[in-house]
Amino acid sequence: MASPGHSDLGEVAPEIKASERRTAVAIADLEWREMEGDDDGPNEAQDSDFPTVERSRLQEMLSLLGLEMYQAQKLSLQDSLQISSDSMKNWAPQAPKDLPWNFLRKLQALNAEARNTTMVLDVPPDTRPAEKESQVEEEIIYWDTADDISADIYSFSELPTPDTPVNPLDLLCALLLSSDSFLQQEIVLKMSLCQFALPLVLPDPENHYHTFLLWAMRGTVRTWGSQPPRAVGSFREDSVVLSRAPAFAFVRMEVSSNSKSQLLNAVLSPGHRQRDCFWHRDLNLGTNPREIADGLVEISWFLPSGREDLDIFPEPVAFLNLRGDIGSHWLQFKLLTEISSAVFILTDNINKKEYKLLYSMKGSATKYYFILSPYRGKRNTNLRFLNRLIPVLKMDPSHVLVKVSSTDSAGFVRRVRAIVAHVTRAPCRRVSVEDMAHAARKLGLKVDEDCDECQRAKDRMEQITRKIKDSDAYRRAELRLQGDPWRKAAQVERELCQAQWAGDPPERCRAELRHRLLELRTQQNGHDPAWGLQEFISGISSPSLGEKQYFLRWMEWGLARAAQPRPRASPETMLTLRAKHRGAVDFSEPLWPEPLGVEHFLREMGQFYEAESCLVEAGKLPAGQRRFAHFPGLALELLLKGLPLELIDGNTLSTPLRWVTGLLKELHVRLERRSRLVVLSVLGVPGTGKSTLLNTMFGLRFATGRGRGPRGAFMQLLTVAESFSQDLGCDHILVIHSGGLIGGVLTEAGERFEQEASLATLIMGLSNVTVVSLAETRDIPPAILHAFLRLEKTGHMPNYQFVYQSLQDASAPGSKPRERKQLLDEPRDASRATVQMEHQGGGIRTLAGLAFCDPERQHVWHIPGLWHGVPPMAAVSLGYSEAIFELKRCLLENIRNGLSNQNKNIQQLIELVRRL
Repeated sequence: MASPGHSDLGEVAPEIKASERRTAVAIADLEWREMEGDDDGPNEAQDSDFPTVERSRLQEMLSLLGLEMYQAQKLSLQDSLQISSDSMKNWAPQAPKDLPWNFLRKLQALNAEARNTTMVLDVPPDTRPAEKESQVEEEIIYWDTADDISADIYSFSELPTPDTPVNPLDLLCALLLSSDSFLQQEIVLKMSLCQFALPLVLPDPENHYHTFLLWAMRGTVRTWGSQPPRAVGSFREDSVVLSRAPAFAFVRMEVSSNSKSQLLNAVLSPGHRQRDCFWHRDLNLGTNPREIADGLVEISWFLPSGREDLDIFPEPVAFLNLRGDIGSHWLQFKLLTEISSAVFILTDNINKKEYKLLYSMKGSATKYYFILSPYRGKRNTNLRFLNRLIPVLKMDPSHVLVKVSSTDSAGFVRRVRAIVAHVTRAPCRRVSVEDMAHAARKLGLKVDEDCDECQRAKDRMEQITRKIKDSDAYRRAELRLQGDPWRKAAQVERELCQAQWAGDPPERCRAELRHRLLELRTQQNGHDPAWGLQEFISGISSPSLGEKQYFLRWMEWGLARAAQPRPRASPETMLTLRAKHRGAVDFSEPLWPEPLGVEHFLREMGQFYEAESCLVEAGKLPAGQRRFAHFPGLALELLLKGLPLELIDGNTLSTPLRWVTGLLKELHVRLERRSRLVVLSVLGVPGTGKSTLLNTMFGLRFATGRGRGPRGAFMQLLTVAESFSQDLGCDHILVIHSGGLIGGVLTEAGERFEQEASLATLIMGLSNVTVVSLAETRDIPPAILHAFLRLEKTGHMPNYQFVYQSLQDASAPGSKPRERKQLLDEPRDASRATVQMEHQGGGIRTLAGLAFCDPERQHVWHIPGLWHGVPPMAAVSLGYSEAIFELKRCLLENIRNGLSNQNKNIQQLIELVRRL
């Protein structure tokens, strides 16, 4: 995709003045009258009744799906992530009201079957009309009755009833219309990961006030390769909203016996593997009539892998699909003509309305191609129509393609691909989604991002990020309490803690350590929050909950673009290290610097709170003079809205105890009677799929990407539905992700290993349930094994699951899953050394011989590869999502059956944090 620095949208497609368009329409109307002798007078009165019919259809569809209650108060992301009894069931929906929740659950799990709206009904099969579906298909798709489009408008089938399946596109539109901006964004993001076509223009059949979904697309980031590949730097990652690419629109004029969506899927599918990116008529329920989804515009991209033998096109290409015919959705069609390099029009018949519409496109720089099935339509009318349009739209005979039932489908797809490739090779329009939104505004479409709350939050973000030129320099200048001051304070606190546990150290030694700590905290407290931090605090203190959430999302994206870190080592060094360690590089000292993120601003707030609290405890500052006592409450609001908060600082490998305790106290006050907790942790070395596993399992927002995300341990809170909390035995689940804390290379002799082992002990000691994520190696990482051995002595052992995640794609041959016996066999050198350290003089035992390896308390899982095929166009493996669901069900069953350690309330968790 081209650089986002310059748009050529305006240069390539100058607007035709309104007066010129009206003249063109009048000329087209006159010519049509000469051809047909029609009079369109009676149709105007009929068209005026159209909105009334649609208005009732939307309300009835919402009622059918149980979504009418979410029109005033929209469905939120937190609503969709609650843990309920349904979270443990792999059930098929039994009524239309189940469909939205089934869709959200399967989409969260990246299940390729998420769009399937088949229901298991209690109605006996013999009570349903046997030929209803075939009649609807014939009526909607193949009618050929009159020359006027009014036949299409009034050939409605009956609305779906509780025993009639719902068209998946209707379900998607109804759910998006019922969701708030942040749930819409999550839906689009998960659809992108599933390789589904994304909604770009959302129709509103009731008010005819269509919405361009710019904000909903904002969080979607894609990766693609370049040709020829250039080693480490051959892949590029960027937001789909900002990256530019040529766009090709596929639309239908009246009726076409050729399916746009099937054709698009064939064009996008490499080899013989068909990708169902766009839902189409030959899929299950694809022939069910759409009730509210006509006017929907979808978008998908072809993204190259960098391999010439696999890539259909050498660069990213966008494909757009308008549902419904262009005559009924003129505004959407006009948008597509202004943002596309070429428009493919599929039709069997020509009518007056579309002829006039296309004639008005005179002077457009967009190329037009027709795909006809003339034997189904009126050949002579079509030919006269095309002959008049060819000079107007600057076409030639090669722009008219004919596809009938005898046409070779593979050859036809190759021809369409050749046209697309030819257009992209020549100078053509390249647009981003932001450019498309700009064109939509000019046409009067509503853009979801234009609300006041969103724009105020964006302005504040830009004020902060505008000052960031270099992330390291910004941290030193603006986030002054981090770095050396915090590192020194953390070291003194660590020494003080060790002194307290080292038997009976001299009081003088402890007094000196306390004095040094007080000096460091006094220095920190002498600073005032820098301007950027003050603006950040103002943003998260907004009385508007929506503006606060918008601000956080804007900050995440703004910081990612404003402060891209540079690697600390050359690509050659990275490749050499990978070869030396056979692909397993130790990320304890990352070659890629930690990117600046929201967590650094929150870490700075935590340090102001820590320094002030330390002085208050020591009696050096009156409690009434505190300035930062409200900081934990601000951070808690973010935790409750789904933002991960840092538990362990990955740079200093230490826990800001007062800050974490303050957060938990605020949480205890906020939750009141619903404060029973289960702590679930996931540990493993970087690159073993921990973040993706948690995000897929629970819909969380942990950063993904090996070596590129924050390196600390983070926590997120999941709410258990009140109706299920008694059965599950808890009100909330606190999920702890170890991030990049645990190194994968043998470092037992060094101080860092001791710190890693201590932090692994802390995380597992807090946990009721622990998941250990493993990759190619069968060994448990040394630091985690060390933590197991330490906890074995205390008797505090969580329920644990070993998860072996394949890093190969699901379609590639690979090694068989690690079995429990293999995992518990005699350890290799790294784990052998760890066991020997912890059992001096006792000999080396196999893992199977250790007390914590109780077969009744643990299980070994094999999770297939995430992708089925070669990214970035690979589909998500159905086996991956199904295996993740089974793991989730097992974890929740263990919690419900009491196999985990005794659940705790927040006060008990606070005490446990202090002791550990």
